[in-house]
Amino acid sequence: MKIPNPEALKASSVPAKRKPLYKSLFFQILIAVVAGVLIGHFWPDLGSQLRPLGDGFIKLIKMIIAPLIFLVIVTGISAVGDVKAVGRVGVKALLYFTAATLFALVFGLIVGNIIQPGAGLNIDPSTLSQADLDAKTGTAPPKDAASFILDIIPASVIGAFASNSLLQVLFFSVFFGAAIVVIGREKCLPVINVMETVLELIFKIMAWIMKVAPLGAFGAMAFIIGQYGLDTLSTYAVLIAACYGAAVIFIGLLFVVAWSFARVPLWQFLKYTREEFLLALGTASTEAVMPRIMTKLTNAGCSRATTGLVVPTGYSFNLDGAAIYLSISLLFLAQAFGHHLDLGQQLAALGVLLLTSKGMAGVPGSSFLALSATAAALGIFPVAGVALLLGADRLMDSMRVVVNLLGNCVATFVVSKWEGQFDRSVMVRAFRGEITNHDSAILLGKEEDFEGQELQRLTEGQEPSPKFRGAPTREVVSELPVNTGPGVRLGGKAK
Repeated sequence: MKIPNPEALKASSVPAKRKPLYKSLFFQILIAVVAGVLIGHFWPDLGSQLRPLGDGFIKLIKMIIAPLIFLVIVTGISAVGDVKAVGRVGVKALLYFTAATLFALVFGLIVGNIIQPGAGLNIDPSTLSQADLDAKTGTAPPKDAASFILDIIPASVIGAFASNSLLQVLFFSVFFGAAIVVIGREKCLPVINVMETVLELIFKIMAWIMKVAPLGAFGAMAFIIGQYGLDTLSTYAVLIAACYGAAVIFIGLLFVVAWSFARVPLWQFLKYTREEFLLALGTASTEAVMPRIMTKLTNAGCSRATTGLVVPTGYSFNLDGAAIYLSISLLFLAQAFGHHLDLGQQLAALGVLLLTSKGMAGVPGSSFLALSATAAALGIFPVAGVALLLGADRLMDSMRVVVNLLGNCVATFVVSKWEGQFDRSVMVRAFRGEITNHDSAILLGKEEDFEGQELQRLTEGQEPSPKFRGAPTREVVSELPVNTGPGVRLGGKAK
């Protein structure tokens, strides 16, 4: 931050001018998504050719995800200073993920039994092509539980970063952060300071990348509509309605969970993160918003360590939207081929889907692989029958993206509250539009807003915001350095 001076303090008391609507990232992305839909619908050939814009933006995001996760987790764990607390967070996160995924699968089966989306289709399996399914999945065999767990351990640390394997990066990051805690923060302070500086650089790069987010959303949406068209909606109308209807009800249940466990008003959270959710919808990718959603969660009172552990892990283990889609699609396929599944068969399918849905994360055509593995294991319908979903799968991306992303955000709030690493007063400040730490201001591109806010806090005699929300308690946060100019040292106290 710049050094406070009398003129700045006086100016800070003057209400800031509201920014023009066209400068709002949410407005820019909204216009881009609408334009992409129109281009894809009226000029489908042109829309199909705009895919590189969306792919290029997502690659820019992926470029910084691995170092971002490593630095966030390591600095977060070092701030907590308790290895056992990190272990507890991991265990609690996995317990929550398993419960949430199991509930989502059961909920999807209930909806599928009630709606009967595939009833009356009477599909002949001989009319379907196995080649089309192989092209979608790349003929990749589904991983078993042992292979999936072993793949979390990187054969090489450099390889984990090079391949952008998030779980492998997270695995190494936890060990690195734990080592800092065991050796001692004071002794490792030079390393931590370097990491903090590099993390600020990553945040600044991310802020630059987000300036082209509307272009990425435009290209991705134009491609989706141009390639698959809006006419496909009528072909799979009942299936789409069942999945989206189930998603709406499930989101309502997430509202209840967020308020009951952590007293988080999820509607205000959605308003607070509207740019991230709209961008995820436009690009059909949750990875595109991972850095910003992690930043906003820490800005809203969750500790950096918990956010850094829960969000990346949830991207592989807590795919609630995908779970709903899988269970409804399974019944859709069975009904389309004229099979009625009894309770025992549905419970068996539930167990197989619970396992395959975990091992499919990051694999091309993952939903098809999970359904193919379930069909092969239970013999409910021909494996080639999964190709029946090729036309509808892309149209489910919006549902899966929103539910997956929101489910992971709620998981972060719940686990943070469960572990005592959630400050609700900070959340209230964030929902009011404040930036509650300096690092968040850098990534969100709101450094000037943060500067004015901090000047206002100083004039009112309040303590300045910390550099980052890295620890579970106010006492630990108050020991972190803050950038408030000369004369201010630790915890905002003058030397």
